[in-house]
Amino acid sequence: MKVIVIALLSSMIIMGCSEPNQQQSESLAEDTMKLNLETPAPQAKKVPHPLTAHGITRTDNYYWMRDDERKNSEVLAHLEKENAYLENVLAPLADTRESLYEELVSRVPKDDSTVPVLDNGYWYYTQYSGDNEYPIFIRKPTLDAEDETLLDVNELAKGHDYFSVGTVAVSRNNAILAYSEDTVSRRLYTIKLRNIDTGEYYSDTISETSGGIVWANDNTHFFYVKKDPQTLLGYQVYRHKIGTTQADDVLVYEEDDDTFYTYLGKSKDDDVIYVFHSNTDMTGTTLIDANAPTKPTRIFLPIEHGVEYDIAKSGDSYFVLTNKDAQNFKVMRAPASATDDVSQWEEVVAHNPDVFIQDMEVVGDFLVLKEKENGEQRLVAHNLNTNVVKTIPMEDPIFGVYFTGNTQTNTDTLRIYYSSLTTPPSTLDINLVTLDTKVMKQNKVSEDFDASQYRSERVMIPARDGKKVPVSLVYKKSTFAKDGTNPLYQYAYGSYGSTVEPTFSTSWVSLLDRGFVVAIAHVRGGQMLGRAWYEDGKMHAKTNTFTDFIDVSKGLVAMNYADGDNVFAMGGSAGGLLIGAIVNMAPELYKGVSAHVPFVDVVTTMSDASIPLTTGEYTEWGNPANKDEFDYMLSYSPYDQVKAQAYPNMLVTTGLHDSQVQYFEPMKWVAKLRELKTDDNLLLFQTDMEAGHGGASGRFKRYESKALEYAFVLYLAGKLEKKMN
Repeated sequence: MKVIVIALLSSMIIMGCSEPNQQQSESLAEDTMKLNLETPAPQAKKVPHPLTAHGITRTDNYYWMRDDERKNSEVLAHLEKENAYLENVLAPLADTRESLYEELVSRVPKDDSTVPVLDNGYWYYTQYSGDNEYPIFIRKPTLDAEDETLLDVNELAKGHDYFSVGTVAVSRNNAILAYSEDTVSRRLYTIKLRNIDTGEYYSDTISETSGGIVWANDNTHFFYVKKDPQTLLGYQVYRHKIGTTQADDVLVYEEDDDTFYTYLGKSKDDDVIYVFHSNTDMTGTTLIDANAPTKPTRIFLPIEHGVEYDIAKSGDSYFVLTNKDAQNFKVMRAPASATDDVSQWEEVVAHNPDVFIQDMEVVGDFLVLKEKENGEQRLVAHNLNTNVVKTIPMEDPIFGVYFTGNTQTNTDTLRIYYSSLTTPPSTLDINLVTLDTKVMKQNKVSEDFDASQYRSERVMIPARDGKKVPVSLVYKKSTFAKDGTNPLYQYAYGSYGSTVEPTFSTSWVSLLDRGFVVAIAHVRGGQMLGRAWYEDGKMHAKTNTFTDFIDVSKGLVAMNYADGDNVFAMGGSAGGLLIGAIVNMAPELYKGVSAHVPFVDVVTTMSDASIPLTTGEYTEWGNPANKDEFDYMLSYSPYDQVKAQAYPNMLVTTGLHDSQVQYFEPMKWVAKLRELKTDDNLLLFQTDMEAGHGGASGRFKRYESKALEYAFVLYLAGKLEKKMN
């Protein structure tokens, strides 16, 4: 569930239609004759399964599809039938899918590498080459020295249908490599160790971890988080000593509140290891002395309901970004010797109710803040010596920016990852004294890509309650006319406070070049307009996320940015919940929707603490043990609200080994839709039998699912012709 995903949609009812557009249905029926529709769609058997809570009994006819072991032959057979049905129906689009795939991967450089980052005397980077699907991790003592290969993931991945490296971590004496791998896609990682000089593996093998690895400074111990193999909740922090077995590892922290996630970090000066405790509306941190890893831990600040904070160590103090008495956050400074005594803290940047502080980075003599005001982003540098405050200039009016690779404490150079809807991802180094900027790398799109041919805009669209929803738009100038003739592809997420920034997507170029307008709806549930924007889109206000999305679709049609007969929506994970809700609430608006790994069986999932991620998200969706929260979730849960009505054309995808949203949620949803929907529109369901929540693990292979979706969308929009001028 908790994974940032895309949700897109569009709208077509602005002309006063309250019923499905009859002209659209007839046109679609004529068009779909080109596909193979003779084979009947798979029909799942019904086995009534009563679920009773708070005096309400729900009958789930498809509960039988749940198989935690993923070995039930009947379940697997039905998934294979759905896969075969999709391939049969879309057989006439096979060439289209292949050409789209080739087009998409042509924008992925065959030979590519990241910008080197200095850490503990070595420069580290990753490199891709040729047709290799996976990276090679490399280091060297100086930039002009020869490469030293630490890990070739292509070699490790041989013989595996899925392979993912979680963390690569080198001991502080630069002699031992530790890395974590997942070969199933359940995000249960195994840690392995290797001598860098000899290449020999240690006997140490640590299983069922979250993948994170943090070394102590004695080169003998490292820390990791152990996961519960059923719930996949990381809840125990262990200290491992090189040369011993996992059974000998020392438990240093155990989380007894299953609404918290646990993960690790380390201070930039390498002195302190952090154990982070994260709930959706409160956080905490436990400190471990990296120079004395066997000493007792200590609490940075006692956890307080509703209070969140993030920390950055700087010398003998910590900068603290917190919402304590500051809804949109403020920055405090706490002495390292008394972090738990708030009376000794001092204010560095005061709370401003109009400015949301998203993130902070301490670089040399500067505190740099990532801020938003009215949804517009900026980076602000505070000189800690002179108290001079400067806004760092950016090239685009709307953009996304992230701190990256800032490993040094004695520099005035800030490194950022920068992108906009028209500017490909770039790594920039900024001199915080002069504000001079150096482009260290800009991702290449293709030989013929010209950013000046595209335009982005930010518009504000009124929601039904009067709130204005920010929308970021991008289109190709030569194919766009503000006359209501362009097809629309609308995208959002809208959960966990995750802010979807207006950044570049190489895949979207394939839509833009065929005349689409792509829109990101910054709906409530995210934090584009600050913390209140998130609070107004969660728990008992969750439906604002869905109605915002619908109202944006209507608004874009009304403003002639989009053709009301060619509106498409796509979303995944929690964004898939958004898609599931809007097709129940306003199916007439969309010609087609794509729902990827969708979280759609809200009440049943949140009622079962054995399902991964459930307990950690009670404060996002609600706890069904409480009747008011049960009733509210039931009112919008996509699976529970499926009814006898016409639905748009739908493409649903999942992964058998999904660790976030279990495969049986979309499987059940599709079965129920097939049973109740009254239309003849497409309902296609694909399960990747080897992958999980993030899809295929290879850098090229993952575009197969994108090519499938785009073939589906372009076919329905009548845009299968090659790119337009």
